[in-house]
Amino acid sequence: MTAATTFRIGGDLEVRRLGFGAMHLRPGSAEERAACVAVARRAVELGVTLVDTAHLYGWGANEDLLAEALHPYPEGLVIATKVGIRHTTSGEGWRHAGAPDDLRGQVDEALRRLRLDRIELLQLHRLDPDVPLPDQLGALRDLRDEGKIGRIGLSEVTADELAEARAVVEIASVQNRYNLLDREHEPVLKACEAAGIAFLPWRPAAAGASGGRSAEITAVAAELGATPTQVALAWLLAHSPVILPIPGTSSVAHLEENLGADAVRLGREQYERLSRAATETP
Repeated sequence: MTAATTFRIGGDLEVRRLGFGAMHLRPGSAEERAACVAVARRAVELGVTLVDTAHLYGWGANEDLLAEALHPYPEGLVIATKVGIRHTTSGEGWRHAGAPDDLRGQVDEALRRLRLDRIELLQLHRLDPDVPLPDQLGALRDLRDEGKIGRIGLSEVTADELAEARAVVEIASVQNRYNLLDREHEPVLKACEAAGIAFLPWRPAAAGASGGRSAEITAVAAELGATPTQVALAWLLAHSPVILPIPGTSSVAHLEENLGADAVRLGREQYERLSRAATETP
């Protein structure tokens, strides 16, 4: 099976489908920071054109790191970030922050940290249950109209929430948890397919680490001379043309393994065997 290697987010922003999630780049020491910078730079060297980050990842530190590593950004590189969550010292350590003024402030902070005049893809990390959805998306629409962001995306939404959001503003992407063995959000993926919306699965390679759970993943990997992680990512690329996996790592070796997945070609019979693996009992 041959899958397209690129996708146009929002119909016009072309990126390589296999991207990079920067969440794991959380340096402590100077040595760790240098290693994280090296991973980000190697991703771009290997042809990544979509890098995913968020305010939540180190409360801005991840965005700072990417700017240090990659600015001035090469032509065609898209740094997508997420807003809508703030740090707190109570509870789980974070709170929803979907009020219009808060969203506007976070976008301005992201622009400063990333050293950008415009964020081409800005995603709402979580819908704020205490703020009407039209207010949240209206604030992002205003920022888009002002030229501070190019396209608006959502994260961790249901198909109904996606439909409600699309009634307010154009939605270019959805970022939900999804992989070969965790397909809870299949209805959302189908809705994205129908509308031509990019679907960015987070934790996309988790199934690859579950080779012991599914004999088929291990078997197909052996047949193709690939790793289970590469097979899991190749399945995503074959499963839907709107899927843009963003596997993350803090290791150059794992990065290179992940990005080798788009060279893995699944046969139709192998794809179907893997698809059935999702129904196996762990």
